[in-house]
Amino acid sequence: MDDTEFDRALIAAAFEVAAQRGWHRMRVADAARHAALPLDRARARFPGRGVVLIRFGRLADQNALAGVIAEGPVRDRLFDILMRRIDVLQAHRPGVLALLQALPCDPPLALMLAAANLCSMGWMLDGAGIPATGPRGRLRTKGLLGVWLWTVRAWRHDESLDLAATMAALDHALARAEHAESWLHPRRPPARAPRPHEAPVAEGEAPEPPAPAPPAPEPPPTEPSSEPPLGPPPDVS
Repeated sequence: MDDTEFDRALIAAAFEVAAQRGWHRMRVADAARHAALPLDRARARFPGRGVVLIRFGRLADQNALAGVIAEGPVRDRLFDILMRRIDVLQAHRPGVLALLQALPCDPPLALMLAAANLCSMGWMLDGAGIPATGPRGRLRTKGLLGVWLWTVRAWRHDESLDLAATMAALDHALARAEHAESWLHPRRPPARAPRPHEAPVAEGEAPEPPAPAPPAPEPPPTEPSSEPPLGPPPDVS
């Protein structure tokens, strides 16, 4: 069993134990025993419950980013990516619900999950081909985090097998985000206003180059002087 298989087995066992006892009563050692995994390796791989959540989030990200659709509208790409992430939560639904139930009583845990999810949303944007860097990228990431939290809230109460209510909530949230200043799309630079002597340029046409400047007038001819110079020529520098 390699590390990835070990992690998946222990994470699955951790959520099974959490579903039975509650998240705060789940210990990594209990999860290892539940899955018949060696305790020494569990201790080395998972020092605490927080590591279980961090690695669970990474597994969810990997599942979401696997087989990303490279074509189509941005909204459709994000919908597909985020639903792949929901599928991972659905596979461990009872344990994840126990985790969500524990969050209001554990602010540090809630803050840790918020930071981890914010990082994950940057990866989701990158997977959909949307820039997630810079000030505007950070706004997009926070906006997508809001979409994700809204979707998880719907998923929490959606007991259907096809997750129709969850998909409807995600589609609605993405539609609202798409219309909110078009934050899903890179902003185009504003067109330069024409100068007074320029004609307006139609969209898609290149502006005409400026007319060349007229040549400088030639200096008037001067008559040669018959007197010799009185000294060195003046400094014209």
